[in-house]
Amino acid sequence: MDDNFNDYFTDENVPEEQPQVHQETAQEREEREIKEATIERRGYSIKVLLTLIIVAMALFLGWWVWQYYFHPYRVSQEKGWIMKVSNEGTIFKTIEGEMISEGYIEDTIAAMHSDFKFSIPSDSLARYAMKWAGDGKRVVLTYNEYKGTVVWRGSTKHVVTKIEPDTVLAKQNPYK
Repeated sequence: MDDNFNDYFTDENVPEEQPQVHQETAQEREEREIKEATIERRGYSIKVLLTLIIVAMALFLGWWVWQYYFHPYRVSQEKGWIMKVSNEGTIFKTIEGEMISEGYIEDTIAAMHSDFKFSIPSDSLARYAMKWAGDGKRVVLTYNEYKGTVVWRGSTKHVVTKIEPDTVLAKQNPYK
């Protein structure tokens, strides 16, 4: 064998002894293992943003449904003569009425049409309306007007809250 070979371990480039490895404590080892075992999740902020958008859309939709179907946008009165009160519907029985208003009587062209249709939410108001229907006496209907209808409230946007006889007409004409 030839002794003229380069011995890499005797050369000056021999790496020094490896530095001593730091002995980790049990707590450090546990933390390292937990860090290695967990998956770093990305997109957390996107999920939060999407959740906030969905919640905002649900709140807006809820507000819009409440505003459109359950919050009256007009509370008003109508004077006239109740012509018909009927119980209508197959699944949801609602009480509907028709009235000739004072404005239609003054108009000679449309005098035979009933111009004001309304829904009555309670049985006690319906009995009171039936009492005045066809009686020939003028009444004042106080009603809430909604932008939309719901099937259990009635088929019209006008929901009567109060029915009372028109006392102004009675005071003007005591012979009637």
